[in-house]
Amino acid sequence: MPPAPTPTSPGVEPGPSYVTGSLTDHTPVLIMHLAAIRDNYTALQQTFGGVDLYYAVKANGHAEVLRTLAALGACFDVAGAAEARACLDAGVSPAAVAWTNPIKKRTDIAAGYQMGVRLFVSDNANDIERIALHAPGSAVLVRITVPGHGAAAPFGDKFGCPPDQAVHLLRHARRHGLVCLGVSWHVGSQQSEPGAWETGIASAAQIFAEAARYGIDLSTVDLGGGLPVSYTAPVPSLEQYADAIDRGLARHFGAQRPRAILEPGRAVVATAGTIIATVVQVATRRGRRWVYLDIGRYGGLAETEGEAITYPITAARHDPGTGPVVLAGPTADGDDVIYQQHQPWLPLSLVEGDRVVIGCAGAYTASYSSVSFCGLSPLSVVTIDQAGDR
Repeated sequence: MPPAPTPTSPGVEPGPSYVTGSLTDHTPVLIMHLAAIRDNYTALQQTFGGVDLYYAVKANGHAEVLRTLAALGACFDVAGAAEARACLDAGVSPAAVAWTNPIKKRTDIAAGYQMGVRLFVSDNANDIERIALHAPGSAVLVRITVPGHGAAAPFGDKFGCPPDQAVHLLRHARRHGLVCLGVSWHVGSQQSEPGAWETGIASAAQIFAEAARYGIDLSTVDLGGGLPVSYTAPVPSLEQYADAIDRGLARHFGAQRPRAILEPGRAVVATAGTIIATVVQVATRRGRRWVYLDIGRYGGLAETEGEAITYPITAARHDPGTGPVVLAGPTADGDDVIYQQHQPWLPLSLVEGDRVVIGCAGAYTASYSSVSFCGLSPLSVVTIDQAGDR
């Protein structure tokens, strides 16, 4: 078998094709390359052979993105009713949709059930009872807590029950007529350590064994998401993550290897997206050059909070004279500063109206953008394919 391809970037270089014409008449705009999405998904399929891939819709739920992945036979991980509906509208079967957010309203559960969704993730007794009431007979995965060391965005204590409470919740689910499918966890977003899944796998194996003593035969582990991409620093290869997970499953489950689910989002769409933004103003403050863009923390760059994600940023026109800048957004909020410590180098001649290119921006940008703060509109999205068709 030939080696699996690696996730690809469309290789967008600053130039006239991306800063002129109808694609970028109005900025900010996110350009999504559907061919790169297909390449990235194929790389994940080939690298994680035997693992079922559920694309995390929250990363980028644009209709063309969903249709592209549906055509490849992907399954989908949704966090709300609107995401579930978007998947169905894209031609996805409800059987290929898993509702993995443990936090959900009763009305949301009922809406998902009415759409045909039959797989839910839960982490507390109250939620299990609501699933049983509004989605009777559905299958459940119990989410446990795991350490988030190595993640740019760990989940902390917001989700998951302690592993030693998982069997109690599974028994509770069975008493309420639900199908106990297995165990779920998430190691945090942009996870830099391939071994981060080990703790969850070990806990899952213990939960499987304990549940069996109560006559509950579990079949599935949901490994969650967390696969990283290279923004401005290298990350381990997909093969390193796949090998670490495979070794963990073999070590803790032996020959009784469970079905495994993976929920990639960032790894599917991040490198397929490029944001084109416009310089609003340039100013010097306390000896530092500040560049204000028409996109910021609230317009789609929410992951720059704490400078957790450092996007590759270049000017659209070539200029050999460059220097560091403090990069900020356009709103009246003092926290709308993109980077102060990580300072991109941009042309010294940069002025109002110049275009800036933000790479690896396909994940958690449009889906995070504000719809009204300081008059902001949602981040516009344009999709193009290999031939450049919109």
